[in-house]
Amino acid sequence: MLDITEAESLIRENACIADEVRCSLGEAVGAVLREDVAADRDQPPMDRVMMDGIAIRHQSWLAGQRAFSILGVQAAGQEPKSLEDPLGCIEVMTGASLPAGCDCVIPVERVSRKQDRALLEHGYQPEIHQFVHPRGSDYAAGAMLLRAGTLLRSPEIAVLAATGRDQVLVTRRPRVSIISTGDELVSPGQVPASHQIYSSNDVAMAAALARFIDSPARTLHVPDDPAKLTHDIGQEMELSDLLVLSGGVSMGKFDFLPRVLGELGVRQVFHKIRQRPGKPMWFGVGPAGQSVFALPGNPVSALTCLHRYVLPAIRNTTGMQPAAPPTARLATAFDFAADLACFLPVKIRYDSTGVVSAEPRPTNTSGDFSSLTGTDGFLELIRTQQHFPSGWTADFYPWL
Repeated sequence: MLDITEAESLIRENACIADEVRCSLGEAVGAVLREDVAADRDQPPMDRVMMDGIAIRHQSWLAGQRAFSILGVQAAGQEPKSLEDPLGCIEVMTGASLPAGCDCVIPVERVSRKQDRALLEHGYQPEIHQFVHPRGSDYAAGAMLLRAGTLLRSPEIAVLAATGRDQVLVTRRPRVSIISTGDELVSPGQVPASHQIYSSNDVAMAAALARFIDSPARTLHVPDDPAKLTHDIGQEMELSDLLVLSGGVSMGKFDFLPRVLGELGVRQVFHKIRQRPGKPMWFGVGPAGQSVFALPGNPVSALTCLHRYVLPAIRNTTGMQPAAPPTARLATAFDFAADLACFLPVKIRYDSTGVVSAEPRPTNTSGDFSSLTGTDGFLELIRTQQHFPSGWTADFYPWL
């Protein structure tokens, strides 16, 4: 039986990086970049006007000029004009090229107009180069803008568009299958017998995975029948990069998954982690490199293991670097006597100084998933401690 850090390392070491694919920018949101991206030209590509107003030669103002003849209009997107008369000015719009011969922009709020002359506000003192966004001041042509391994969010998509790209090379997001096992389960919408319950693990896990994959995860329910399990799991393995199972993974008479997975050629990497909930968790690698997670069937166990191990594993398969989780402080003391790490559901609070505190909301049992509503995630409390005082800082994993 492993500690959490050992299990985490083994999952990372055995993760396969998914194939790369070229796609449009619209399809790339949430994907991971697989190529370095350099600037194709200076940004901005010209001296850019930052305010509506007039562009002047600053030396003319220093020489005492306060009224300027309006000699033209420079709009955004037009070829840059040239100021031929140093005693004149050119009306400019935000985003326009700074006219040649100008080195200062005066905002329209500081100018009054009388016919074809612009008069500066009394006492206004413009500075040279004010409200001018100099060419190349954001970055120069050839500058490295994005590195392979970057998660593409809206800011990164904007940078890609600004380099003129309409397509980009990214990691193909994984194909995921979720299988709930157990004779006691029926799908929502069906009528359960008195000895059956609704299947919720597959629905909850699919919801958490939705933002990480291109298409919804394939979900199915398989009864506790070794032949049926072998057939259905084998079929899903051929369709998936990552397989998540729940139930049938402990030491009971009907916990068939470890044996079935072995018969399907899945190499066991580990079975059991020193944690509560979720101690029986199993992880292995399929014949084609698929990551196979077999999580305990109790809903709280399945959901915490999914957030603690499966979601970070998806980051690994897409080529992202491991991300340190945020931390939070316990709002009240908490005791946990077992020689196991504890995944403690919490409600997050923020005090007036912005400090994040976590109010413990322990569940009744690992089957008590209804008590997770109203919580924000869970703290990971280390195995080597039993008493956790108020203010104790621990890693926080938010629900998705």
